[in-house]
Amino acid sequence: MGLVMFYHLTRTGPDATLQTLLQRGLAAGWRVMIRGGDAAALDRLDVRLWLEPEDGFLPHGREGGPHDADQPVLLGQGLPVNGAQALALIDGADVAVDEAREMERVWAIFDGGDQKAVAAARGLWTRLTEGGVAAQYWSEESGRWEKKAEKLPAV
Repeated sequence: MGLVMFYHLTRTGPDATLQTLLQRGLAAGWRVMIRGGDAAALDRLDVRLWLEPEDGFLPHGREGGPHDADQPVLLGQGLPVNGAQALALIDGADVAVDEAREMERVWAIFDGGDQKAVAAARGLWTRLTEGGVAAQYWSEESGRWEKKAEKLPAV
């Protein structure tokens, strides 16, 4: 199953992109795990999600609380103990091939201005697609999101 969508950020920040993806995921009825590689960045994102968007609220919690399993959106560095069907990867977080296959959606969000992040995303693309996971590459270089590449598993 699973589809990994790679988002190459060149114009917007990860928070704005996450806001959109989280809203889509929740609208689809999915629980979401945001997995980050930096605990301090997850703490900042947690605060920001309490304040934005101004016209709505994204229900969420920070990993390590007593109600992790009940959170519609869980921010952390571990496994999706909230029964997530979607997983957002930020700040160099990783996903195993088997875990990606089990998800409805994995969003790999990376900064196009950070060559280390770009190289890591390329490595993740290769590992996941060679493992039989469908993947799409999206870029906002033109000013709007456009699908630039797609790789489907061999049948």
